[in-house]
Amino acid sequence: MKKYLLVFLLSMCCGIIVKSQTAGAYFPEKDLITTGIYYYPEHWKENQWERDIKKISEMGYEFVHLAEFAWFKMEPEEGHFDFAWLDKVVNLCAKYKLKVVMCTPSATTPAWMRVNYPETFIMDGHYIRAEHGTRGLGSIVNSKYRLFVQKIVNEMAKRYGKNKNITGWQLDNEPDAKPDYSLSSQEAFRQWLKNKYKTINALNDAWGTAFWSQWYNSFDQVMIHNTSLVGWWGNNPHALLDFKRYCADTQAEFLDFQAGLLRESISKAQYVTTNYTAVSTGADPGRTKKVDFAAYTAYPNGGSDNIGETGFRLGDSRVLLFASAYYQQLGGLSGVMEIQPGPVNWGSYNPLLLPGTVRMWLYHSFATGGKLACSYRFRQILYGAEQYHSGVVQTDGTTPSPGGEEYIQFNKEIKQLRKLYKSGAKMPEKLAKRSTAILWNLENYWSIDRQKQTSQWDTWGYPVKFMEIAKSLGAPVDVINETADFSKFKVLIVPAYEMADAVLIKKWQNYVAKGGHLVITCRTATKNRMGHFWEEQTAAPITDLIGAEILSTDMLSSHNKGDVQIASKHYNWNSWADLLQARSNSTVVGTYQNQFYKGKPAVVKRNIEKGTVTYIGVATTDFELEKDILANAYTDAGATTENYPKGIYVYWRDGYYFAVNYSSADYTFNLPKTAQLIIGKKTLEPAGVIVWTE
Repeated sequence: MKKYLLVFLLSMCCGIIVKSQTAGAYFPEKDLITTGIYYYPEHWKENQWERDIKKISEMGYEFVHLAEFAWFKMEPEEGHFDFAWLDKVVNLCAKYKLKVVMCTPSATTPAWMRVNYPETFIMDGHYIRAEHGTRGLGSIVNSKYRLFVQKIVNEMAKRYGKNKNITGWQLDNEPDAKPDYSLSSQEAFRQWLKNKYKTINALNDAWGTAFWSQWYNSFDQVMIHNTSLVGWWGNNPHALLDFKRYCADTQAEFLDFQAGLLRESISKAQYVTTNYTAVSTGADPGRTKKVDFAAYTAYPNGGSDNIGETGFRLGDSRVLLFASAYYQQLGGLSGVMEIQPGPVNWGSYNPLLLPGTVRMWLYHSFATGGKLACSYRFRQILYGAEQYHSGVVQTDGTTPSPGGEEYIQFNKEIKQLRKLYKSGAKMPEKLAKRSTAILWNLENYWSIDRQKQTSQWDTWGYPVKFMEIAKSLGAPVDVINETADFSKFKVLIVPAYEMADAVLIKKWQNYVAKGGHLVITCRTATKNRMGHFWEEQTAAPITDLIGAEILSTDMLSSHNKGDVQIASKHYNWNSWADLLQARSNSTVVGTYQNQFYKGKPAVVKRNIEKGTVTYIGVATTDFELEKDILANAYTDAGATTENYPKGIYVYWRDGYYFAVNYSSADYTFNLPKTAQLIIGKKTLEPAGVIVWTE
């Protein structure tokens, strides 16, 4: 155990690992995007493998995703490895000119491990040990579990690391930084705390343990703060924030542990990635150091109502919208590693998708810059927990499903676009003038979501809403972290960035002074990095920046409506309202028009040298106020804007314009006379796609 804890702590301290090469080198620009498919030969008779692999090739796929859940077959007994079956499948892929993404199987441990080594499994909040039977239950800090992972990964790397048909590796499966209350995790958490705080008094200060007699005399007394037993009301938000950080650090280090093992044996031409869930609120890709880039899972189905009458058949556009930008922070590229081609087994209901939806999701991922698009799965399995998960072929193993037909169409169209591709295309000036970034991190999500203060606050959806707004105005939008170069963007949006420090605030100030246009919202900089309030007025560190003090905050019930006026236009709100006191160096943009504080400022704006900063102190019901404020920021930046309806998303990439339609109504584009329509029609139907050049 101590050996693995030392490795973990050193990696967290140093945090400086040079990636093997630039991730972009793995995907030639001229290929635009490459498509693949999940295949599980262990689920099917061996005499069907060649038929299936041949069919995958005929459908236009370019790689096959293998082995992520096959630990039981690669190591059927402890220490006894069998790769002959996998060799056969890899060779079949080569025969039919298909590359392979090989996967480490750490997410699904074999039965012998749980029987012989129960300590390798996590414990839940009631200190009950997990049982064999599903995935993601290994205690990733347990030394014995790590040893078994090390052995299987080393065996796979030595066998396939120099195979020219292996294009890359996926680590684990949908890492989500599960909480683990086992003895191994308790010890690892204490070591993590010692490394961070050095002294127990520093931890007591950070956690505010003087409250309710939570004080610790030594690190040995500390246990993971457990809301299952302490209770939600008795939680310590600072202890819980650190536990989230620890879980995310541990998950990242576990991925880096596997990546490091692979890099000892595999070719430099093989990339290393993993597939986070599109909405990942636990694992943080920004914490990994050895993974080349991050991919993600995004499903169009699942039983959400979405936009308009047919929205339930089109999928939640926000899922892919945000994930496609968020995961590009790691390695500068991303792609959808897992997309479902039809109904699933876990949705609140599982409708048929509107024809064209799977193709639209593929194009959406492609348009956002995705370098790969892989479908889960080739064949719909006949048994097990995921019987109702669709495949690209139906249960007979040969007939394409509706989603499979759309994949075939997409694969053909990508080949058409490759033929037309011209290198060296530059983003059009009108788009460059709208370049936008959203500053966001998981730590602020963890902090706010623990203490939302109102049931109406949508912690994950709040930054996503600003991306929807910016896209409706026709802007290219990135999601960035604090280390990014803010000056690359004309507009920077900082939505509910609760925890901040002087260094970050100074960086915002410099961005504005040099000509940037900063839009900051309520719930920003109200706490320090440990989640403590400032011993000053609310959000005191940004009052000079925004030119206003925050006097107090109001929240309304769901059926009440507040009123804010900007010029002659009125907006409704009911979730959050900062009452501002504007300074003489700022301009009042909007004021509250009802409640007992009628006349108080809700939105203020300040000019600083070459740029502007706008503070939006209110969260409105329909985000129309936020949209108008953002439109004004583009005007200040010298940019024109569009006004696309909800669900219409337009992108530019590699010389092509793309548009997709998640709404339930047709939308007709007024394309310039110079436009050349390549795919689709000017009138975009629901689930429709158009591609054009100008």
